[in-house]
Amino acid sequence: MTHNTQSRPSGDASRVALIACAVAAAGMLLFPLAALGRGFSADGVLLHLSGSVLNLASNQTAPLVATGTTVALGWATLALLLATLFGAVRRTGWFWITGLLTFVLAVSAVLVLDSALAAQIERVAGDSTLRAGAKRQLRNFYDGGGMNLGLFLPLVAGLIAAGAGLTARPWVLDRFNRMRGLLVPISAITLAVLVGALVVLVVQPSVNPTDKVLNLWQAWLAKSDVVYFVYSTLFAPVTRLSPLLSSLKLATPLIFTGLSVAFAFRTGLFNIGGPGQLTMGAIGAMLVGVYGPPGLGWALLPLSVLAAAAGGALWGAIPGILKARFGSSEVINTIMLNYVASAVFIFLIGSDSFPFLGKTYTLPFKAPGFEAKSEELQGAARLPTLLDVFNVGPVGGGYVLSIGLVVALVAFFAARYFLKAVKNSTLIAAAIAVALGALTWRIGIPSSINGSQLNASFLIALLCVALFGTLMWRTATGYALRAVGLSPRAAEYGGISVARNTILAMTLAGMFAGLAGTHYVNGGALDEYRLKGNMPVNVGFDGIAVALMGQNTPTGVVLASLLFGTVDTGGVDVDQQLEAVNKDIVTVLKALIVLFIAAGGFLSRRLVDPPPPQLVAATDKTGTDEGGKLSPGVAAQQSSTPSPNVGQSSEENTREGGK
Repeated sequence: MTHNTQSRPSGDASRVALIACAVAAAGMLLFPLAALGRGFSADGVLLHLSGSVLNLASNQTAPLVATGTTVALGWATLALLLATLFGAVRRTGWFWITGLLTFVLAVSAVLVLDSALAAQIERVAGDSTLRAGAKRQLRNFYDGGGMNLGLFLPLVAGLIAAGAGLTARPWVLDRFNRMRGLLVPISAITLAVLVGALVVLVVQPSVNPTDKVLNLWQAWLAKSDVVYFVYSTLFAPVTRLSPLLSSLKLATPLIFTGLSVAFAFRTGLFNIGGPGQLTMGAIGAMLVGVYGPPGLGWALLPLSVLAAAAGGALWGAIPGILKARFGSSEVINTIMLNYVASAVFIFLIGSDSFPFLGKTYTLPFKAPGFEAKSEELQGAARLPTLLDVFNVGPVGGGYVLSIGLVVALVAFFAARYFLKAVKNSTLIAAAIAVALGALTWRIGIPSSINGSQLNASFLIALLCVALFGTLMWRTATGYALRAVGLSPRAAEYGGISVARNTILAMTLAGMFAGLAGTHYVNGGALDEYRLKGNMPVNVGFDGIAVALMGQNTPTGVVLASLLFGTVDTGGVDVDQQLEAVNKDIVTVLKALIVLFIAAGGFLSRRLVDPPPPQLVAATDKTGTDEGGKLSPGVAAQQSSTPSPNVGQSSEENTREGGK
């Protein structure tokens, strides 16, 4: 961890703020400030910081919103951005203030623009001379407007600069250093976005349904607007409830498979058997859910979920045993078992009969018809949707979503913060959260959402996240697993059984992947509560990318899964609205993110793994890197740590060694 010896922001943080502010300042001059409206085919009315308007919309008769205040706020934002840039260069103690003001002014410009667009939408709604179709078209046109790169970049840069400037305070710097592990995935995402933007610029022509002849500057504005439109559409699901639920639905199996790969990585193993383990988990869930005794009632659901966990755990334990007993590669074994699981899957539901030694035998697993699918699960074995779980409204009266979970989460983290000095603060915070969540459970917010197949397997995934974190970092078993992953020989020398922990690690990794089958079978994510031939088992391979991006941490896996689920959902809208760019851009982005993370060395080691405090202190005092070259004696004196041999003459060392 680095330390500040003066009341100046961290050098690394200042450089990050410098880059962010320089990019944002250039972006305000080179890119459109905002879109004053947008048609269905991404055709828009573009506003530049200079106040000029480029109207490329197919609807040329729609009145434009007033832009004077937005442009004025844009110039003020640029001025503060340049001041912040100067402060970051000089590492002054005040540039966090100008960075924060930059963010505030950028947000103000966005709010003013949104208010003007909302006023136009209200005017259209009250215009009795317009037909219903024209009203809908105009509402969608103004609703598609909003900020563009010219406002988005300073908004982000202002936040970055505000945080970087506050590193002059020790507690902020301490948190900044703790977050250095995020620099690799964040940088990988940024680089992937930049490369993806170049791809979009090359393959997608300017959207110009008006057929106007554009000069070089206008063509550039139109091109850059396409880039912003693609990325704003990809990430749009996070701003609306219905697409957000769709994103969470796609993210749920990724959380399971990402945890599976990450758990194995933490123990020094490479689990590529996610597809097979997911398949066997889904088969286990189906067998119990369809053929379990109906008399079990409500117990049928947990038994079906446990069967999914057992199926995945069995398929993970096999390569674990082979690795521990014979030293065979878990990579090869898990890949081969994927094919075996696929064969079992096809055997069960591919046909209702099979020939063997001249006889034909009947199988009871396939449902009648040509489609490869099982019989439907019993009602007691089905997972409810999250909308049903959190709905506290009257039956048939729409969804009224409870605020109890949100209250419980806020109460938990707030209680943990204020009670951090108290013994057993986590348990106390959990008790407070449960109590407040129960008290506010019947309080709900009406929602106009039509429905969603996001089911309770998402909650199971979150429980697995908690299990991963608790087991790996809060128990002796987790310590042994991590020790085996870091150095098997050292762990064995310390009395830890490498073979037993290898089997345990692969078993638990398989269990996580197997539970992903509950999302498709018990949760009906494929629109039916049954095992189906089109189950997307390839999410088992996607878990590798999720684990890499999440840095093999449970929280990172959740965030990476949400990112992938969001862009997968947004990619559908991009595919509908642009000709040359389709949802394959999502695949490109995922591949680039994994590529840059796997490269790993594109960031300076000094940034990711900072030098000792002594070197930083000397550099701060001299203002040059030469000051960081300390002799061992001076380094020991500045670090205030006793060193028995540093600073002594050889004669004294000899004398002491002879005593």
